[in-house]
Order: sequence, then C-alpha cells, then structure tokens
Amino acid sequence: MQSDAARLRLGSTSIAWRDLARVFAIGAGKASARMALALEQILGERLTGGCVVVKDGYGAPTARVDILEAGHPYPDERGQRAVARILHTVSGTTERDLVVACISGGGSALTPAPPDGITLGELQIVTGLLLRSGATINQMNTVRKHLSVFHGGRLAEAVAPARLATLILSDVVGNPLDVIASGPTVPDPSTFAAALAVLDSYGLRAQVPAPVRVRLEAGLAGRLPETPKPGDPRFARVTNLIVADNARAGGAAVAAAQAEGFTASFVTSYAQGEAREIARLVAGTALDIRRNGRPLPSPGVAIFGGETTVTVRGRGKGGRNQELALAAALVLEGVDGVAVFALATDGSDGPTDAAGAIVDGGTVARGRTAGLDAAQALRANDAYPFLAATGDLVRTGPTATNVNDLYFALAW
Repeated sequence: MQSDAARLRLGSTSIAWRDLARVFAIGAGKASARMALALEQILGERLTGGCVVVKDGYGAPTARVDILEAGHPYPDERGQRAVARILHTVSGTTERDLVVACISGGGSALTPAPPDGITLGELQIVTGLLLRSGATINQMNTVRKHLSVFHGGRLAEAVAPARLATLILSDVVGNPLDVIASGPTVPDPSTFAAALAVLDSYGLRAQVPAPVRVRLEAGLAGRLPETPKPGDPRFARVTNLIVADNARAGGAAVAAAQAEGFTASFVTSYAQGEAREIARLVAGTALDIRRNGRPLPSPGVAIFGGETTVTVRGRGKGGRNQELALAAALVLEGVDGVAVFALATDGSDGPTDAAGAIVDGGTVARGRTAGLDAAQALRANDAYPFLAATGDLVRTGPTATNVNDLYFALAW
C-alpha cells in the first residue's frame, strides 16, 4: 500500500482520494493489530477509524483503530462480540467509502459468528473435535465457513457497496485466499457437501452437536443458501492482496543464516503431513548435511516451511512444532553437531507459551536424566513437559506476525 496527496495505491488498484469520503480499518488475526498500526502510519488523518480483533497479548499501540482481544484457538464470547463490533463499523458505509481489512492467521477462531440455530458452545465443540482429529487447516476452515455468517465471503457481503481492500498475511500452505482466516472477503468455492465430507473423513458426523449436523445436512439438501461463489457481483469492488507469506519468512531466514556463516537454502514452503513424519525428513536432512555434505556443505542449514498436523491420541500438552521437535530428537539421538529447530512464526505453538523447540543429539539423554522417556512422551502427545525439562523449549512471546511454521535442519 502506498499513499500520496492525490491517490491511494493497493497493488495494481489506484484510487483517487477525491473519490473517497471515509476510510475504515477492520480485521482479524494474530498480526492484524500491527497491520492496523502500519495503516495508521501510512494514512494518518485520512483513516477515519475502525477495529480489529487479535489473540490475547497480540495488540499494538494504535491511535485510531480499536484493538479487541478474543480467545484462540478456541472461540469465545469476546470474539462473538468483536464480530458484532466489526459488522457495526461497516454497516453504514456507502459507495464512496473504503474499508481496509487486515486479515491474518488465527482470524477464524477469533471471529466466531454462528448462524441462527447454532450456539457458541456448539461451535466450540466442533472446533475441539477438528483440532484433535488431525484435520488440515483447509479442511477445518471448510467446515467453519459453513457454520458462520462472517466467513466464506460473508464479510464482503456486509461491506458492499463500499470498496473493500483486504491485506492478507498468509498462514496457509500455497496461499489459498479462501482458506486464510476462512476467507471472510473472498468468494468461497467450498460447499456444504465438502464440509460434511470433512466430518465423515474423520468419523465426526455423529459426534458433532445435532444442530450442527442438521444445518450442514439442510445445506446439502438445498434448504439453505450456499456461501457466495466466484462471479458473485458483490465482489466486483473487492481487492485481495497477499502482503507476506511463508516463503518470504524463509528467504529472510536464509539471509540470517548466511550472515552467521552457514550455507543455507530454503527447500520448500509446502511441508505438510503428520508432525512426527515431517520430523524424520527434517532430522534426516540434518544428518545428511553432517555426514555427507548434502544437500548443503557443512556448516549448513536447510530450511523447510509449511504446517504439519497432529492426530491427538494422548492427553499430553504441546503443539505441532514441539511434537515435531521431540520426534526429531529421537532421530538425532547420540549424534554430535546436528540440531533441529521447529518454530511457529507467530510465537505461539498450540495451547502453550512456547514458539517451538530446538533439539540436538543430546536431548533424549537429557530427558532420561530428568526421569523422562522421549518415546513415551511422543506417544502421549506430551512434548511440552519433556522439552521444558531438557531446556529445549523456545519462548519468543507474540511476534506480531503469522506466516506458518519454519523447520531448520542444522549441521556443523
């Protein structure tokens, strides 16, 4: 986004200031407060006001945009109130107004907007079932979009006829606009049938609350309207722009590693699958660099980006990056000069205060000294206490961004 005395430029879109009456900022996601702060710095007094909703602790010192906090990853009443506030902000806009939406990862959970007939509590149950099932973010958000009056393009409906420009930080592999924060300003290609297929693939249709099942089945039968689809005229004045993503973070990590004397390469931003399986790939790459000088000479670091999943079978505590790190530690056990670092770029890995962990060939032994069994902890999905005991957790606090995860295979 760029602004001068005459025009505002949003990617390839250029708008004359004389054609705009007011500019509002709204948004949702872990990075949206910092995005709103940047908007204030760019637009100054031209920004009329607005509000964004963030996870607790992810605020920013904005002057014109109100920062609201809500629950994540489980939606709460604060998030429901935040949705009402956002919709109220845009309710009186006209064709001469511009609404700038700051959207980033976390936006789905932070903006629960259950339709009539479904309660917030029922939405929370669905969220928990999906989080524990091993469903991908694409699958989770397919369901969420069909249990919302905000996501799946519904926010764009509410903003019309005003202009809408959405600035997006992508936390989804491949940057699919309709999936990031459940695509509140994007046409939705998914369907009620697809949402039910997700539940069926994980055996959840019978487990979700009855009103949820009834709604999705009514939509499948055509008794409820679908989310707005590509080609809908209400998107004619909508611009959606990716402003940062995992590949950009990976490139910055390569530059930082090279500055420290490592050879470095960003391998992919498409690392997906069960965390413990991806751990074998990342840890194996570290061993290959150490022993064979491939795919990089030592000292080297191969950097992977993406988002793994965890099928929760135990009752432990952790996040997908901690699970990946613990699984990698078992592969690296007893080997000197290697390490794996798994990082959530938002600084929050699952329901914990850790961003991830960095493990090496001595991690398993340090846990054993503390009376802990690494393999048992992995079976119980209980990485956090193990990695806390070994001193391998990494705590960054909120980073004010959210562009998926990064996994580092290091050898020296």
